[in-house]
Amino acid sequence: MHDDRDLVEKRLRRVLDERIRPAVYGEAVPLALERWDAPGEPVPAAEALAADYRPARVGERWGPAWGTTWFRLTGRVPDGWAGRAVQARVDLGFDRRLPGFQCEGLVHRPDGTAVKGVHPYNDWVPVAREAVGGEEVSFLVEAAANPILNDPVPSDLGDRLTAGDEPLYRVLRAELAIFEAEVWELVRDLEVVGSLIAELSTEDARRFALTRAVENALDALRLDDVAGTATASRARLADVLSAPAHASAHRLSAVGHAHIDSAWLWPLRETVRKVARTTANVVGLLDTSDELVFAMSQAQQLAWIKEHRPELYERVKQKVAEGGFVPVGGMWVESDTNMVGGEAMARQFVHGKRFFLEEFGIETEEVWLPDSFGYTAALPQLVKLSGSKWFLTQKISWSQTNAFPHHTFWWEGIDGTRVFTHFPPVDTYNSDLGGGELAHAARNYREKGRGTRSLVPFGFGDGGGGPTREMLGRARRVRDLEGSPRVEIEPPADFFAKAHEEYPDAPVWVGELYLELHRGTYTSQAKTKQGNRHSESLLREAELWAATAAVRVPGYAYPYADLDRIWKTVLLHQFHDILPGSSIAWVHREARETYARVREELLTLVDTAQRALAGDGAGTVVFNAAPHERDGIPAGGAGPRPARESAPVTAGARAGGGFVLANGLLRIEIDERGLVVSAVDADSGREAIAPGGAGNLLQLHPDFPNAWDAWDLDAFYRNRVTDLVDVEALTLAEADEEAATVRLERAFGASRVVQLLTLRAGARVLDIDTTIDWRETEKVLKAAFPLDVKADQSAAETQFGHVFRPTHTNTSWETAKFEICAHRWVHVGEPGFGVALVNDSTYGHDITRDVRPDGGQTTTVRLSLLRAPRYPDPETDQGEHRLRYALAPGADLGDAVREGHRINLPERAVPGGNEVPPLVEVENTPGAASLTVSAVKLADDGSGDLVVRLYESGGRRAAGALRLTVPVESATVTDLLERPLADAPAHEVADGRVEVALRPFEILTLRLGPTARD
Repeated sequence: MHDDRDLVEKRLRRVLDERIRPAVYGEAVPLALERWDAPGEPVPAAEALAADYRPARVGERWGPAWGTTWFRLTGRVPDGWAGRAVQARVDLGFDRRLPGFQCEGLVHRPDGTAVKGVHPYNDWVPVAREAVGGEEVSFLVEAAANPILNDPVPSDLGDRLTAGDEPLYRVLRAELAIFEAEVWELVRDLEVVGSLIAELSTEDARRFALTRAVENALDALRLDDVAGTATASRARLADVLSAPAHASAHRLSAVGHAHIDSAWLWPLRETVRKVARTTANVVGLLDTSDELVFAMSQAQQLAWIKEHRPELYERVKQKVAEGGFVPVGGMWVESDTNMVGGEAMARQFVHGKRFFLEEFGIETEEVWLPDSFGYTAALPQLVKLSGSKWFLTQKISWSQTNAFPHHTFWWEGIDGTRVFTHFPPVDTYNSDLGGGELAHAARNYREKGRGTRSLVPFGFGDGGGGPTREMLGRARRVRDLEGSPRVEIEPPADFFAKAHEEYPDAPVWVGELYLELHRGTYTSQAKTKQGNRHSESLLREAELWAATAAVRVPGYAYPYADLDRIWKTVLLHQFHDILPGSSIAWVHREARETYARVREELLTLVDTAQRALAGDGAGTVVFNAAPHERDGIPAGGAGPRPARESAPVTAGARAGGGFVLANGLLRIEIDERGLVVSAVDADSGREAIAPGGAGNLLQLHPDFPNAWDAWDLDAFYRNRVTDLVDVEALTLAEADEEAATVRLERAFGASRVVQLLTLRAGARVLDIDTTIDWRETEKVLKAAFPLDVKADQSAAETQFGHVFRPTHTNTSWETAKFEICAHRWVHVGEPGFGVALVNDSTYGHDITRDVRPDGGQTTTVRLSLLRAPRYPDPETDQGEHRLRYALAPGADLGDAVREGHRINLPERAVPGGNEVPPLVEVENTPGAASLTVSAVKLADDGSGDLVVRLYESGGRRAAGALRLTVPVESATVTDLLERPLADAPAHEVADGRVEVALRPFEILTLRLGPTARD
């Protein structure tokens, strides 16, 4: 044996690559090739089967970007191949980069049923396990010319409207070939042994034994007759491959997987086909393998298969029943969790889990989110209330600054709920079960000495493909192998049960799982984010007023089907590469169009219900969908607008230029630059703007991150800033007793901005309505508010509550959070005085603190308004935007909650004469008005029961009652799916009231019924 084992490794690599792998296929004969180029968008298989095909040949170019070509391949198995395994091989022009990011195909039988997908590492089609000779072969390949877009450079290929018609690919192979099974097995043997050699210490005796075995195996192999000598070569490896693992070897639960992004570098319609290709591969593997377990999340993707490939869906249902195909995740899609609103986050679980229950009879218990860009601290409670109990992700391993300290732990959310959580230490959700990845998982595992097991998802993902027979071959060899972790293929639930039993006292992590990367996703593609926020708000309104009308208006029918469909559309677009703004131009163009349709549909539903409720009359009925009283209109109710009792608004010139606005509650000074230089809260007499500072200061930074343009906002962007203070026009556009508005215009670069700063009678906020014609590239636009408060922490709204984050940078953990996500508001303050910034569609914020020369402290809150990355959409956010936010001086946390709802849920006025009492009214304990209604709707099962979801919004214990304005007999506490919670305390209906008491940030869903109709 050579002393230099590196030489053996080099020899092994060359022989594998140049002799053994090519010998997996023996004699080959060409297949006849025909083609039909589908015009426009993809067509159903039945249409393609009936099309007119023309002759084609290997080497022919095909496929403009996003085009589809159907290839018909026909041939005959040679008579001399009788008794041999025969497969077809198809190469559509693959390069050897990752599958799913280039051309790919779905193979069909002549009757149109799906066989399997083909991609660079899975290019074979089964023909005969043991041929008789003379068989006629015919199949079709639906070939997708998806362009390669995972090189992070700007490209017009990201939208079919700009991609052009140049063919991208060339067919490289279409043939029948003999499959040499023993050579294939030899490849797997040598791969596994070689990977062990590479990972073991140079002093490890096991490495010496493996190296000697490889030498002997290669010596036994005749390179001019690999197939004939493969068995002899394998025999030289048998002993080292049968040596069992050490008793202390790490245990890996392997789960077949194909994380398929529901949209990313491809549009939604292409994901439908990716799912079909991958699923066909999986059910085919399950037909031939008793060991594979495949986990698939995202109910939406299974719903697509049901709709578009019913024959494939029936095979999926069969495999689910047999236990090989395992639905996981419990969500409609693998959504973003930073920006999704509270009620929408709940509905992700409602619609996802209900699909799995109704279609498969399965109650999913593991929440499967490997690739979202950070995880809200509200999630543990939602996981529990959905009927789930385990959580899995991998993405936190991408954090740039701090290594997360655990792989198995209890995750505690904002309300105190804990969920058993696992981060696979393999640090990928696309493992190929190679030795390097398995060794990394064992070395990296942080629970050594306390736990012994972790999970590894294996299979090609992101763009799809799933597990392969090669991966299963590796898994068989490392099931119990010296020098390797033990690998057992099993369902995720089995792993979690074992891990929990082994390590019930795992450490606890409290609060959000902040990803120290991809912070730009809070801002990229502003119109997608705005469409999401506005859709969430309109869905709240539609459900509220439809439920109210269904109870109060004879003959009105609750629009169950419409709401279900619209919810699923909105949930789909919360996928973690759509809502975060990290998909190609096509995806966001379609998202904008979809949100526009959703808006019109929801406005119609809202208007129809409101008009039914308002009745006849010559007056005006004002509807208030917010969970707080507004200007005399009760929360969740409607009626004629009462006479205003607040002081009138005054407006006048300011000394030195600008204007002064006042309404008895706030006094606002806007200087000659259009900046807010004073905002005094009348109740406290406190000035909110820091001395020498100016609020609503627009600031422009260069924004060219080190990588991942649409995803990342790197800290060095702050090193250069341009304050936008030049004014083209500054006028008092409106001034009466009801409101005063200052209008200002600015120009910068190639962009223009118009802002309307409005103070209204009775308002405790200064509204800022910003219209921007944004024409910058690789820039980020911020709106800064330097505030005269000493705030050691900020509060930011998240789902069903808020999170506190330090404003200082004492440790690397705090420093890494230089950009944060907030929903409708952020708040900073000191005892007795605070300030809130509320918004209608902005998520990215940064908050810093500085000591002034006078010894005071300035806390600066900035909203991230717009970015302009060029990859993957080179025209990101170009065009006109309207963004609304407001400054609330003197606000406490309760005020922040109220004003955040108010700016997102505007009052609506319709003609009529009826007063509409709320179906339910919250009676808060005096001094603790933090019971907040999140949803009022009818139960999804069509029973007519009323469902009310509320939460504690202040971070404290709260008691009160729901006063019901319609008769109901019972109040049942339910989970998110509106099923009774067995361990919930009883809630009685007495005198039309239901007493409630919530812990900090607790979510409570009450099912009230039966509901009497007016």
